[in-house]
Amino acid sequence: MRKLMTVACGLALVCGLSGAASAQRGTVAKGPDPAVVSDAELEKESLHNLEVARHYFKQKKAYYASYKRADEMIAGHPEFSRLDEALYIAAMSGLYLAEGKGKQKVPQLKPDEAEEFKPEVLRQTARAHLARLVRDFPASKFRKDAAEALEALGGAAPASGAAQGAPNEN
Repeated sequence: MRKLMTVACGLALVCGLSGAASAQRGTVAKGPDPAVVSDAELEKESLHNLEVARHYFKQKKAYYASYKRADEMIAGHPEFSRLDEALYIAAMSGLYLAEGKGKQKVPQLKPDEAEEFKPEVLRQTARAHLARLVRDFPASKFRKDAAEALEALGGAAPASGAAQGAPNEN
């Protein structure tokens, strides 16, 4: 009889604990907000890509690789917390590629991909990135260098309306 009571008490205890555990599981309506998680993951991934781009840019003088990494960050994560540095690396890498500097040359690309890496296109893209950096990030530590490089390129490109003969609104 004692064995039967011990087994019955054991079963009651197990059932009671499993019921409490299942009741506890039911209180969570849903997991973390996927937008917040994906933003945090995207930020982390972008920080890693920035470190790699910075390494290619500074240590390796591999301007094609640093340009590609930085340009991906600019296009893929416009709210990136270090976008100013990504703009600077992309712009300067593009300028250096246009001038034939660095240890890495632009590889043979398909004709539609090669258009992006023509020297005049690289300079135009660099000019746009530098202008955005100077305009949108006044407190950036890269602003002074960006402004100097932009000035060497002839200043910010005129707006598309001004280029088509629209009156200047100054």
